[in-house]
Amino acid sequence: MTSFAALHVPGRPLLLPNVWEFGFAAALADAGHPAVGTTSLGVSAAAGLPDGAPDSRAATVALAKALAPLDILVSVDLADGFSADPAAVADLVAELADAGVAGVNLEDGRGDTLAPIVVQCALLAKVRERVPGMFLNARTDTHWLGAGPVADAVTRARAYADAGADCVFVPGLHAPADVTELVEAVEVPVNLLHLPGKATFSGLASLGVARVSLGSTPYRVALSAALATVDSVREGAELPMKPPSYAEVTALLP
Repeated sequence: MTSFAALHVPGRPLLLPNVWEFGFAAALADAGHPAVGTTSLGVSAAAGLPDGAPDSRAATVALAKALAPLDILVSVDLADGFSADPAAVADLVAELADAGVAGVNLEDGRGDTLAPIVVQCALLAKVRERVPGMFLNARTDTHWLGAGPVADAVTRARAYADAGADCVFVPGLHAPADVTELVEAVEVPVNLLHLPGKATFSGLASLGVARVSLGSTPYRVALSAALATVDSVREGAELPMKPPSYAEVTALLP
C-alpha cells in the first residue's frame, strides 16, 4: 500500500473523503479510494454530542480502531486533541498509531478563538516526539474563524511545520491569490477544505494544493438525502437516488 505521505503531491492532490461510520469507509475502500479521514462534526453528531466535545473522544477512538483494519489508510480528526495536556494528546496519538492509524489532524481552534502559536507548537512538537511515524496534519482556523488575513495563516503554518507538522490545513481559504501565497510560503504540503461554489478540486490542484478534504460535507449531504427519501415516500415519488442493496451493504461488513 502506498504510504500516506506519498499521496500528498502538490498539483495532484489527495481527495480525502471524511467519514463518520464504518459502512461509508468500507464502501470507499471497496471503490478503490486510497484513504479516508474522519469528520469531527459527523462523529460527534452521530453520538449526540457537540462538535469536537471532549466527550466525543471515545466515539472518535472507537471509530478509528474499527476503520484501521480496512484496506484503506485512515486519518483521524482529533479536533484540539481532547485535552489541554500535550502529553495526554501525544499518548492518544500513540494509541491510534498502535491501532494502525496513518495520520491525525490537530487544530488550533479553541471555540471561537485561536490557541497561542507557542501553545500549539508545543502540542505539535510533543506529538511529533512521541509518535515520529504518524502523519501530522496541523490545522489553523485563521480563516475558519475569520480571524485575520492570509499572512496570519502563513505565520502559523510556518510555525507548525517547524514544530513537526507534515502538512498544514487552512479550512476556509479559497481565493486563488491567497492559496498561491500559502503554497509558496511553506515547505510542507498544503491541505484545503473543498468549499462548494467557491473552489473546485481541479482549481485547487492547479494552485499546487496537495490534499483536498471534504470535511463534514458527506455527512450533511447524507442527512439531506435521508430526509429527501422520507419525503419522497410520503409523497409517492421516486426515491431521490438509487441506494445500494441490502446484500451489497452487508458484503462490506466484517
